[in-house]
Amino acid sequence: MTTPGARVRGAAPSSRAGALAPGAALRFVVFLGVVSLLADMTYQGGRSITGPFLAQLGASATVVGVFAGLGELLGYALRLVSGFVSDRGGNYWSVAITGYLINLLAIPALALAGRWEVAVALMMLERTGKAIRKPARDAMLAHATSEMGRGWGFGLHKALDQTGALLGPLAMAGVLFATGGDYRLGFALLLAPALLSLAVLLAARREHPRPSDLEVKKVELETAGASRAYWIYLGASALVAAGYADFPLIAFHFARSDAMPAAWIPLIYSLAMGVSAAVAPAAGWLFDRLGVAVIAASVLVAALFAPLVFLGGTTLAVLGMALWGVGMGVQESIVRAAVADLVPSGRRAGAYGVFDTGFGIFWFLGSALMGMLYDRSITALVIFSLAAQLAALPLLAAVASRRRGARL
Repeated sequence: MTTPGARVRGAAPSSRAGALAPGAALRFVVFLGVVSLLADMTYQGGRSITGPFLAQLGASATVVGVFAGLGELLGYALRLVSGFVSDRGGNYWSVAITGYLINLLAIPALALAGRWEVAVALMMLERTGKAIRKPARDAMLAHATSEMGRGWGFGLHKALDQTGALLGPLAMAGVLFATGGDYRLGFALLLAPALLSLAVLLAARREHPRPSDLEVKKVELETAGASRAYWIYLGASALVAAGYADFPLIAFHFARSDAMPAAWIPLIYSLAMGVSAAVAPAAGWLFDRLGVAVIAASVLVAALFAPLVFLGGTTLAVLGMALWGVGMGVQESIVRAAVADLVPSGRRAGAYGVFDTGFGIFWFLGSALMGMLYDRSITALVIFSLAAQLAALPLLAAVASRRRGARL
């Protein structure tokens, strides 16, 4: 019996929308993982040097903090629109391809920026492209990971994604070592992985034109709106976002404080991305078995990055960046996997859009505040970062409790 206002979606638990070869879902996840690997080589490679590049162009810490946060806000807020457009038209591939084109080609264009204002505009454009493509891609991944385990599937995708995030900054470090700090050449060389990513994306579309066929259709109840647990979960994630310092501000701090040579900064970012890649599949495996408690534990551990990065010397800063990588790996994998389990399948892209918008608003507010705090008191920045992230723990506990109750 269904509850009032609910309706049954889907067919019998074992039905599919088409005959698919065994392993098709896994191949699709790997396809998108390779796309993300090459894409992350591009924009994470660029991201690893934008902080020092903006400083070279004359920007202040406040400018870096505000515009890094504004870029994240733009990159998240627009997902609200792209998510609903993707759900309504079912045109996931068209939306994703458009977003990837904008997202990837804006980074090499930074080689042409002669003023920090131009560089900031291109950074905003890159975030816009990511906003357009992200909900559609995540909805396609949610289809493919229904059988293999959402935590494992999203974690595997994130591991491939973060491998690119490791290789891109390493390449930038090599360019800086070889040229004595030529940021422009570094940005220009990132055109190669950008074009390769687009080529693999088109191949993935040709191989899997209907990703929804990868999901086993189950009988589910679709209520009139998102569950209360979804909104509590969004609140917890927003608090984590507010307290999580963006890397351009961290890189700015490393360059300003002489905590390490400039050429080391992309290497440290590569370390964080490597940690993120290693953590994501393991965290996904644990999430499939233990649920939201895994996210809460990761928040508790990763929150310690702030005092280590901003108040410690070189050794502690390196340890802090490793913890920062733990948090990033969880945020981009199992945090997203949990959303898919809190909303009906036909509303996932829209739910991801709403989730990302809330996340992005608080990321912007937190980044802007931390940029201003940095110019006045680094200790105050650290206190704010810790307080915001730890405040998410009671909300995550409430979500875990509600999910346990729903399964009883």
